[in-house]
Amino acid sequence: MFMSRAGSPVRWWLGGLMCLFLLAVAASILFGSADYGPDAVLDYLFGGVTDATVGNDVSGQRVPRTIAGAAIGAALGISGAILQAVTRNPLAESGLLGVNAGAALGVVCGFTFAGATGSWTYLVWAFAGAIGASVVVLVIANAARVTVSPLRLVLAGVALGATLRGLTSYLLLRNANSYDAYRNWVLGSLSGIRLAQALALLPVVAAGVLIAAVSVRPLAALALGDDTAIALGHRPGRTRVLAALAVALLTGASVALTGPIAFAGLLAPFAARFIAGPRLGLQLVLSALAGAALLLVSDVVSRIVISPYELPVAVILALVGAPILVLIARSRGLLTLRAPGEGG
Repeated sequence: MFMSRAGSPVRWWLGGLMCLFLLAVAASILFGSADYGPDAVLDYLFGGVTDATVGNDVSGQRVPRTIAGAAIGAALGISGAILQAVTRNPLAESGLLGVNAGAALGVVCGFTFAGATGSWTYLVWAFAGAIGASVVVLVIANAARVTVSPLRLVLAGVALGATLRGLTSYLLLRNANSYDAYRNWVLGSLSGIRLAQALALLPVVAAGVLIAAVSVRPLAALALGDDTAIALGHRPGRTRVLAALAVALLTGASVALTGPIAFAGLLAPFAARFIAGPRLGLQLVLSALAGAALLLVSDVVSRIVISPYELPVAVILALVGAPILVLIARSRGLLTLRAPGEGG
């Protein structure tokens, strides 16, 4: 029987995360900022007597944001696990490759140059910016026609991210209307997501998950070192390109729909690595469950903490994530957790 680093069978952790995820889904549908309680939602779901307000809210608001929250949380968790594996940095997250900065610049360009106003146009511009940033990072990292190394990827991502943030700030300072629209997007929220948007997100996330699944064995070998990976028949450069593509699809779609959401792509993989140890495939599964549950629970809290108003979910994640990072920084045991691929 496989044991986790915490000393418990992995299947117990897996079952516990699955139960937590299902409870988070139920809570996301039952609880909200409206002035009616879970009993009215249950009446609607199971065919009881209800008014149109409850039906419209549940089917038009809560169900779409639950689908989107689960998909985005899973996508951010998986992308974080991939990025931590490919950079051999257990504290890496999606912003490291400039994806978030690219999405933000894309949205601002849409505001400024194309008059983008609707949520669908925000989604298109943000996704284009995220994919464009990922492509540029790969081009920069491979400019010398040598193997794309973790250091090259990180340096290229950090440099490009800083440049794109500077361009974003410049455009915002030139156009006050763009700043007002950007301010609403950059907060990071699941509020207002429609069912069509949530469903449109799923194929992109599925494509990213498929690429991640194909890359599991090469990434696991890559964590042992480039020479070892080559000896095992893998190509480190191609593996890192595939990993960057998966991160771009998963993170780009998520950021495009909700705005930048920090910590989900960092905390979920960290918890998964604590449970699974060096088994990258299991890490991805656990990261998806942990990320989905974390984002849904944070979204529920964001709805009820100042009801009848809502906080952006990114605010809740920041309030939860920052103390956890402080705990990690102060704990020798947590800091000495090995990166993916190292001995258990």
